[in-house]
Amino acid sequence: MSQASFPNLFSPITLGSLALRNRIVSTGHETHLNEKGRIGDRMIAYHEARARGGAGLIVVEVALVHPSAVFVADPIRVDTDDCIPGYRRLAEVVKGHGCGLIAQLFHPGREMLASEDGTAPVSYSASAVPNERFHVMPRPMTPEMIAEVIASYGAAALRMQEAGLDGVEIVASHGYLPAQFLNGQVNRRADAYGGSLENRTRFIREIAAAIRAETGEGFAVGLRLSGDERSHEGLEADEILDACELIAAEGTLDYLSVVAGSSATLAGSVHIAPPMYEDAGYTAPLGQAIRERTGLATIVTGRINQPQEAEKIIASGQADMCGMTRAMICDPEAGNKAQEGRAEDIRACIGCNQACIGHFHDGYPISCIQNPVSGRELQLGAPSLAAAKRRVMVIGGGPGGMKAAAAAAERGHEVALFEQEAQLGGQARLAQLLPHRSEFGGIITNLTREMELAGVDIRTGTAVDEGVIRDYGPDAVIIASGAAPRWPEFEGRGEAHTVDAWQVLQGQADIGKSVLVADWRADWVGMGVAELLAQNGHHVRLAVNGYMPGQTIQMYVRDAGIGRLHSLGVEVLPYMRLFGADADSVYLQHIMSNEAVICEGVDMLVLCQGHVPRNSVEEMVRGLGLEHHLAGDCVAPRTAEEAVLEGLRAGRSV
Repeated sequence: MSQASFPNLFSPITLGSLALRNRIVSTGHETHLNEKGRIGDRMIAYHEARARGGAGLIVVEVALVHPSAVFVADPIRVDTDDCIPGYRRLAEVVKGHGCGLIAQLFHPGREMLASEDGTAPVSYSASAVPNERFHVMPRPMTPEMIAEVIASYGAAALRMQEAGLDGVEIVASHGYLPAQFLNGQVNRRADAYGGSLENRTRFIREIAAAIRAETGEGFAVGLRLSGDERSHEGLEADEILDACELIAAEGTLDYLSVVAGSSATLAGSVHIAPPMYEDAGYTAPLGQAIRERTGLATIVTGRINQPQEAEKIIASGQADMCGMTRAMICDPEAGNKAQEGRAEDIRACIGCNQACIGHFHDGYPISCIQNPVSGRELQLGAPSLAAAKRRVMVIGGGPGGMKAAAAAAERGHEVALFEQEAQLGGQARLAQLLPHRSEFGGIITNLTREMELAGVDIRTGTAVDEGVIRDYGPDAVIIASGAAPRWPEFEGRGEAHTVDAWQVLQGQADIGKSVLVADWRADWVGMGVAELLAQNGHHVRLAVNGYMPGQTIQMYVRDAGIGRLHSLGVEVLPYMRLFGADADSVYLQHIMSNEAVICEGVDMLVLCQGHVPRNSVEEMVRGLGLEHHLAGDCVAPRTAEEAVLEGLRAGRSV
């Protein structure tokens, strides 16, 4: 495929007076790369990689327009002129690559995650109506404060114009402050900003007018909003359409950016970064309806991870541009590759949410389990060629070994990867068998392609012993031999009917009607196995060594999974440790009270008890006195993210 294969995606477009080279957008997303509330070298390097990689437009993450808008520790602020130098540097770099740059202007209203000092701040909204997700009771904004906040949007936009940006985007999506004014169930005001839809749109319309008055006609102004908040008491599609028509009629906007969901509820928040179980481009119909109603240029965002998907959406008239944010977190060069006819070389996002928004929620800089360079551009950057070509042997064909092999070969080494199974992928092959996790297998496809492009000699179905090592004659060995299921000691282990998660997924167990899943890790394995068995008609009890299933995984993935478990009738037992079992019962212990919990009528105990490293290969290589490096679960059992990062580092170290 080449640019001719994506004629719509790579056609130019104009937003107001902003001319863009293509229809690919890196939409606003929080990176945790700011430096004490300012834009610095890390964030500039991050966005430069996407601008250089072929994005048509980059929208910089939310920035607070007013002191009352603080919603996380150390946010980016644009309420004083101190922000201008950082944005100016960013604009020079991004626009130097021929890419447009727009800044998001933000006020969360009642959607408060945290504060700057650990105390709960006062939140403000249209009315004193609390949210469900963060349990925040806001204070109603006075008319004077409304006027002050509206003016602050205009002043912030002027700062962005002075910094050399191409435009600003008002964030009214996901139930944030402008959407709170729009929503009649949240906005219960009796003044000019409440009541009728015309009044409830007034806040947004006056913000847009203030921005336009400050910046003039040559500056792009957009509005991001949810086409459907997908929440109880949330804005629904029909009302959004009517509101968009009123707002667009003012003539102050150049485009609309359409997403789904709301921060105010757990169910709605899943759509902020929809996991892999959502269909690709599932928000496109929302964008199409808004585009047809308003006539404004429209950006659609939501699981658009491949150029083929974006081309189809644009060609069908559902949108003018496509937000491909996680696609470019995973592969910043996705645009260039598609335009150059190398679409098959794109490292496709699998929607796992683990290191992108998962890192943000945990307070760490954004990254990607498949592309550890994301967010670490200044630390890892591009690989350098080795001073001398070496013969490198990689043992293990899971994600860590595959990444190590590709990274070593990219440095110019002669690399061979040895995998004892007939197929590559390691535990990723099992992960893709769980419900709503099939796309996880994409990591295997992507890493295989990376190895092929780098020239790795791939040898599957080859168990490694000392003879194989001597025959190959490596200068260095990278060991990524993985892990095996952990079977802990417990009373009655020899008597109980017991299998592990791997045996279940590989069809190696005759499972009875009633099953207890003992989940020590509280990750996606226990949840997924419980869901799979319940789908197959088993009565399932899920005993979790934590306070909830999926405690250790990204909240949107976890919360959606918990919802499915509830719908399937899975009985969840939190705060449980496995104590013992016999032929028809499992004995648990509450991890806080130490009291016994007896589960009777259990036909099968399924162990999801984590893993133990496979170290025999390491011991063998040590015995041969060879230079060696370790990556992944053979070091310590964790996740694919750590395996790939360590594989990259190991491959670059030889």
